[in-house]
Amino acid sequence: MSSGKYSGFSDVAKQALMQPQEALLAVKSKKNKLYIGIPKETSFQENRIPLTPLSVALLVNNGHDVMLESNAGKAAKFLDKDYAEQGAEIVFDTKKVYEADIIIKIAPPTMQEIELMKPGQILLSALQISTMKAECLQAMMAKKITALCFEDLRDEGDSLPVVRAMSEIVGATSILIAAEYLSNIFGGKGLMLGGITGVPPTEIVILGAGTVGEYAARTAISLGAEVKVFDPSIYKLRRLQNNIGARVFTSVVQPIVLEKAITTCDVAIGAMRAEDGRSPCIVSEETVSRMKPNSVIIDVSIDQGGCFETSEITNHTHPVFRKYDVIHYCVPNIASRVARTATYALTNIFAPILLDIGEQGGIKNVIWQKAGVRDAVYIYQGNLTNKHIAERFSLPCKDLDLLIVSHH
Repeated sequence: MSSGKYSGFSDVAKQALMQPQEALLAVKSKKNKLYIGIPKETSFQENRIPLTPLSVALLVNNGHDVMLESNAGKAAKFLDKDYAEQGAEIVFDTKKVYEADIIIKIAPPTMQEIELMKPGQILLSALQISTMKAECLQAMMAKKITALCFEDLRDEGDSLPVVRAMSEIVGATSILIAAEYLSNIFGGKGLMLGGITGVPPTEIVILGAGTVGEYAARTAISLGAEVKVFDPSIYKLRRLQNNIGARVFTSVVQPIVLEKAITTCDVAIGAMRAEDGRSPCIVSEETVSRMKPNSVIIDVSIDQGGCFETSEITNHTHPVFRKYDVIHYCVPNIASRVARTATYALTNIFAPILLDIGEQGGIKNVIWQKAGVRDAVYIYQGNLTNKHIAERFSLPCKDLDLLIVSHH
């Protein structure tokens, strides 16, 4: 992420953007052959992969080389054979994958993975600043890596496409998970969400009117449930109402109204995010203790601490626990539950960026020309350029715009 507002270069950089510099850019923008490596994910229960076999075919047909570590797509139900048939080179040695010029993966790099990286490499991955370690950051800087994080990529509409795509999936999936745990098979109340003539619908409370909340509400309404959405922001509530196109109960977070809704609902979805730091914990343990027996809590915000005081992090192997006879589902990586769908959503974003890097003659030119990609850069040739990371770890931060000009 650029240290300034992504839509404009710094004043000094602007002064450097004269005709000779532009002419130089035109000369450098010759098509570039890319050597792309996709390692197998080592992070716990990370089932997604950044590129599908068809995206690999697209890259190969455009003259690029793609190297895939064996079984990298297995968890998303993509076989080595599928990738090999589309022109990917399948390798069994992890070190070999890291010989590529560009490494694209889902989870942030571990220290072991950074040790395998070669100097001057380009990395596209998630960042997850809340769990990042300073030594990983410094190791990448020492190797002069250029690193971009998925979370900060922006599209033409100035939205965050990766965050939005994963939020859409998580929002819809959270309701389907709730439906599972309401059933008798999982020890729930034995309820359907709704839609049955003459039978009262299930009551669902959604905390948060962002993308997760919106897609949770859409899915719940389509399945016949009665939905209530709470958020501190009137703007977000109004936007959700307009986007859904149907009247739905919305309210700002008023303790008495919220408490009544939580204690009478069948399902509560926690989807409130913090810009950085901890998500707001707005439902007390005492309120949870008064919820109806066998009610279901899906705390999507658990990766930031959770919206419910009783929430404790779980995983896909042991996804739920009971407290006060309320079923708690607190898995932080819900998108990995539907890894193939998530992979299709991600590949739609990443494949065009990789093609752009090839077409524009390298990553420098893409960063130069595309503000949305520039916003995702947090290390540029070993220099830390993201001021939020710099402040968090008390490290020096350099202006990305000036670095681009000086390296061009």
